[in-house]
Amino acid sequence: MEDRIFYTTILLCSLLAVIIIFFVTSIIRYHRRYIHLQRERITAEIKLLENERKRIATDLHDSLGPLLSTVKLNICSVEVGDPRDQQVISKSSRYIDEIISSMRQISYDLLPNTLERKGLLEAIREFTDHLGQSQLLQVNVYAMNPIQPNPERDIHIFRIVQEIIHNTIKHAGAKKLDIGFSQDEKELLVLIHDDGKGFNVEKAKDSRGLGLKSLEIRTDIMHGAISIRSTAGEGTHYYIRIPAR
Repeated sequence: MEDRIFYTTILLCSLLAVIIIFFVTSIIRYHRRYIHLQRERITAEIKLLENERKRIATDLHDSLGPLLSTVKLNICSVEVGDPRDQQVISKSSRYIDEIISSMRQISYDLLPNTLERKGLLEAIREFTDHLGQSQLLQVNVYAMNPIQPNPERDIHIFRIVQEIIHNTIKHAGAKKLDIGFSQDEKELLVLIHDDGKGFNVEKAKDSRGLGLKSLEIRTDIMHGAISIRSTAGEGTHYYIRIPAR
C-alpha cells in the first residue's frame, strides 16, 4: 500500500513537472515569437519611414526647388519705376532665397545625398558642417581603417550618429565630440565620446523620450549591440558593435 502511494506520488509529481515545463516552454516560445514579430514590425516601420523620407526629399529637391528658383527669376525680371515696389520685389527675392535655403536643409536632413555618393564618414562630416555649430561644438570624425560601404547598414548608423549629435548639442553642454570607426572582417565598431556634463543613463532610458530608444532599435535591427556609459562631469561614451553580414 505504501509503495502504491509512493509511486502514485512520484507519477503525479512527474506529471506536474511535465505540465510546468510545457507551460514554461510555451511562454518562452511565445515571448521569442513576440520579440521576433516586434522586430519585424519595427524594421518594416523604419524602412517605410526611410522610403517616405527619400520620396519627400526627392520632391523637395527636384520639384519645389526649381519651381521656387523660377518664381524668383520671374519676380526679379519685373521692371518697376516706383522705389517702394522695387523694395517689395527685393524683399520678396530675399524671402525666396531663405525658403530655398531652408528647403535644402530639410531635404538634406531627410536624405543625405552624400551618403550614397561619398560614403558614411563624409556624410557625417557634411551633416556637422550643415548644422553650423562649429563655434560651440568641435566634432572630429575619423576611421582607423577603410570602412566598406553598406547602404542598408550605413543609413541606420548615420541616423544613430545624427541623433547622438543632436542630443549632445541640446543637452550635454560639450565642447568636443569624437566619432571613431574601426572595421574588420567580423564587425564594425563605432566609438563616440563627448566631454559634456554627462547624464543618468538608466533614468533617461526609463523616460518617455524616444532618443535612446531609437538608438537601441536601430542597433537591434542591424543585430548589433550598443552600450552607453556616462559619468557626471566626465562626459558620455557610446560603444556600438555591428556584426559583418
